[in-house]
Amino acid sequence: MCRNIRTLHNFEPPATEDEVHAAAVQYVRKISGFTKPSQVNAGPFDRAVEAIAAASRDLLAQLQTNAPPKDRAVEAEKARAKARVRYAVG
Repeated sequence: MCRNIRTLHNFEPPATEDEVHAAAVQYVRKISGFTKPSQVNAGPFDRAVEAIAAASRDLLAQLQTNAPPKDRAVEAEKARAKARVRYAVG
């Protein structure tokens, strides 16, 4: 899975439209192999992004959990700490 796609479920406040769209773009980039599609492929690329974003919004709206919502700031700090260890950044 692409490391740039982040978990969007169970956050307070919920994932924004921009976050869902960004995840969809990353997914379509990954499976298509295009960072920026050519003009001839732009239409199918954009339609795929919108379809994935719509499916993601639908999924997020239907998911249920008993776990307390996660805090974005806490999760971001965990990710930074993990990156410091992984990449030996002081």
